[in-house]
Amino acid sequence: MKLRTRPALDGLELKVLIEHPMESGRRTDETSGQRVPPHYIHQLRVDLNGRTVIRADLGTAIARNPYFAFYLKDGKPGDLIQVSWEDTHGQRESGQIRVGIPA
Repeated sequence: MKLRTRPALDGLELKVLIEHPMESGRRTDETSGQRVPPHYIHQLRVDLNGRTVIRADLGTAIARNPYFAFYLKDGKPGDLIQVSWEDTHGQRESGQIRVGIPA
């Protein structure tokens, strides 16, 4: 997962890039003809200084290696942002970035 922040008009912008296959379960494998089982991120969470500020329930209509951008009104230099996700296979990942300090 790659995280970046930059100042915005009333706070800061958070950019998140996640490497994930995001399989919907509707695609058919070209070689076997079998359906590829679903495997997608179903929950994304953003915490600012330990407080959850964004919780998103995701579905199958998101592209492979999803990119998200959020504007955090209360964000300021020195704040700690943690981003975490969980997929339909129980895999989890989290990352953090301190605002104003490169990752």
